[in-house]
Amino acid sequence: MKIVFTFLFSILFLIQIFSQKHTISGYIEDAETGEKLISAYIFDENSKKGTVTNAYGFYSLTLPKDSIKLIASYLGYSPAEKNFLLKKNISYDFKLEPANELQEIEITSERIEKIEEKSQMSQVDVPVKQIKSLPALFGEVDVLKTLQLLPGVQAGTEGTSGLYVRGGSPDQNLVLLDNVPVYNVSHFLGIFSVFNADALKNVSITKGGFPARYGGRLSSIIDINMKDGNMKGYHGNGSIGNITSKLMIEGPLVKDKASFIVSGRRTYADLFLRPLIKRAANSDGESVDLKLYFYDLNAKANYIINPKNRLYLSFYSGNDVFGFYNKSIYENNISENGGGINWGNTILALKWNSRLSPKLFLNSTVTYSNFNTLFKAEYSDTDTQIDQTESFLARYSSGIKDYAAKMDFDYIPLPNHYVKFGLGYINHTYNPGALNIRLQENSFQVDTTIGYNNAKSHEFDVYAEDDFSYGNLKANIGLHFSGFKTGNTFYNSFQPRLGLRYLVGNGIAIKASYATMKQYINLLTSESISTPLDLWVPSTERIKPQYSWQGALGIAKTFVNDIEFSLEGYYKEMENVISYKP
Repeated sequence: MKIVFTFLFSILFLIQIFSQKHTISGYIEDAETGEKLISAYIFDENSKKGTVTNAYGFYSLTLPKDSIKLIASYLGYSPAEKNFLLKKNISYDFKLEPANELQEIEITSERIEKIEEKSQMSQVDVPVKQIKSLPALFGEVDVLKTLQLLPGVQAGTEGTSGLYVRGGSPDQNLVLLDNVPVYNVSHFLGIFSVFNADALKNVSITKGGFPARYGGRLSSIIDINMKDGNMKGYHGNGSIGNITSKLMIEGPLVKDKASFIVSGRRTYADLFLRPLIKRAANSDGESVDLKLYFYDLNAKANYIINPKNRLYLSFYSGNDVFGFYNKSIYENNISENGGGINWGNTILALKWNSRLSPKLFLNSTVTYSNFNTLFKAEYSDTDTQIDQTESFLARYSSGIKDYAAKMDFDYIPLPNHYVKFGLGYINHTYNPGALNIRLQENSFQVDTTIGYNNAKSHEFDVYAEDDFSYGNLKANIGLHFSGFKTGNTFYNSFQPRLGLRYLVGNGIAIKASYATMKQYINLLTSESISTPLDLWVPSTERIKPQYSWQGALGIAKTFVNDIEFSLEGYYKEMENVISYKP
């Protein structure tokens, strides 16, 4: 850990030797909704310096004392310009108007950060509008199936939502929804993903060259952010499809001060099948019921405390439900049997954004994530004449639960330096599978539980990275340190990260990256299909953490009309990868 802090303070010390300048900072947002725009670009025409907004729309640009002409731009929006005489630190928020089709044609040559200007490689931002425009299975827009179309990403069983990124497995993908890990990403055994596109603001996937702020998985980072909610007015939409019905409502709680968004969807196959099954019952003494559906509920609220502080509260709950129940009555005999399986995720996140200074931004987060599975089968037979009952009940449960906290700092001292550093902690609780059996025959009873006790582990990380440029060279250098404790076993790992970009002329960039990753939790799963009975377990003294390193080399260029081209080759090694044979 001392190495990380030494690395960080060395960066800060070297930066401070430069002459003092003034800083302009603020936010870039959608003028119609108040949504903060992620990775929007802001550029000074006079000094030719620029930067991008962070995950909360915040920017900071430090420039010499002089007149400046700032241009804020974002794909799909009309750019905004503002002239300043920079004599002191200034705070200014840009509000961009969504462009209509004609305006989009006119602004294609406007200044945005192009792929050859970024030190990051192996990363793709996928606009939600593009996801919604693609053909969808049964008319249901699917975020993960869209990512399966990208180079280096493969699907598992045809038609399912599993992602195999650069030779990795689905459990080696860190899937984040508003910075909270999502452990089960599919409905209906992988046919649909759990992400409702109506509630989402942006989606990105990183396949290599991982920045130091990420850790805990080997193969990819899938970062998904929910909408914040319209600050200006109420808006809603709904749809009835072949498989699901959806409804989304958003609007201000206090105009320009607080907003909310609520979005839900549910399948309704059971509503159509239930009458048919009941009609097919053999006799008047028989009743049948069926449950077959999944649902999602996304909700988010945010509140602007003052210009420097803002709170966010995010919630997601989704479940798959499959069950049946049968009851038959014949003379003095009553027979009942049924069963089913339920599985799903619940996540909760509370975030506090704080602009500590014009150059320093802090995001503090506390989160809760829970994935659980419950399988149940039961049977009972009662003879009312002699008052005797035989019954059997089996319940199987498994899951994983996390409580986490983290602090992430963005420090932008100069236009050619963007420093990020932070620390985090996760408390994992595992339920690796427990089977409870209850058996009754008249006065004889059995009640027993077979399986493993809950296990706990503690995971923490500290990181620092600097994205800097010098002439034609741009680099992201970082270090991620992590530790993991379960029982009396402790692991730790230093993970260096490096991303390089060099402009060789004609707008062509050569890029290279190197990253090591450590994964301390493992998924015991069938390799052929995603099932809710998969088990998450920690690394132990006998099960070593998974490890990988990956190097990549490529070229990138943006052509006319913002057509991006990139070509990459990579080499990847993984160690301690486990396979589960039930």
